[in-house]
Amino acid sequence: MSYQTALFDLDGTLLDTIEDLKDAVNHELAEEGDPPRSLEEITRFVGNGLRNLMLHSLPDGRSEEEIDRRTASMKAYYSAHSRVKTRPYPGMAKLLRELRAAGVAVAVVSNKADSVVKDLCEGYFPGGVDAAVGEIAGLPRKPAPDTVELALRQMGRGKEGAVYIGDSEVDVATARNAGLPCLSVTWGFRPREVLEEAGAAVLLDSSEALRRAILWED
Repeated sequence: MSYQTALFDLDGTLLDTIEDLKDAVNHELAEEGDPPRSLEEITRFVGNGLRNLMLHSLPDGRSEEEIDRRTASMKAYYSAHSRVKTRPYPGMAKLLRELRAAGVAVAVVSNKADSVVKDLCEGYFPGGVDAAVGEIAGLPRKPAPDTVELALRQMGRGKEGAVYIGDSEVDVATARNAGLPCLSVTWGFRPREVLEEAGAAVLLDSSEALRRAILWED
């Protein structure tokens, strides 16, 4: 026995995207003379969508209109430069292939724009996922369960036998809100103590440990 469906977060779980995100944010900040953000700052800000990332990256006191405008500009730059420095975490491409070979349906659910999520999955994991869902207008993003449930519907799968995998407190909350067990990975954008404070029950330190947890080999 094993889980029959594995739903993965993208940034910080499957892909190390932080350098490309930092470059996109700092490109937008430089366009209007705002100070750049460090890698550490960007790492702290990610996890809840690109607008939230831009909101925290801009100096305080900016209007909602400016935040929206500059988020759109940053998204456009990032869409064109999302595969410059981004790389899969060690072992993750192999893991997705092994899961699908074992009959596990694989999905990616992210708070990134839906088109970018699909492009990244096809670029780094060609043929490796059964569904890829990002931020869609009118659909609440994670930690709401809506995009997880959409991915399940697209695969023709139910919640029974499904597991959610992520690297942040948002992912722990997403799994809880969707009524799914959660496997938390420690190589991403949040330290172990943040995951523990969020209520993470299972923390995994390698792709091999994650493979065993999904396939129930321990």
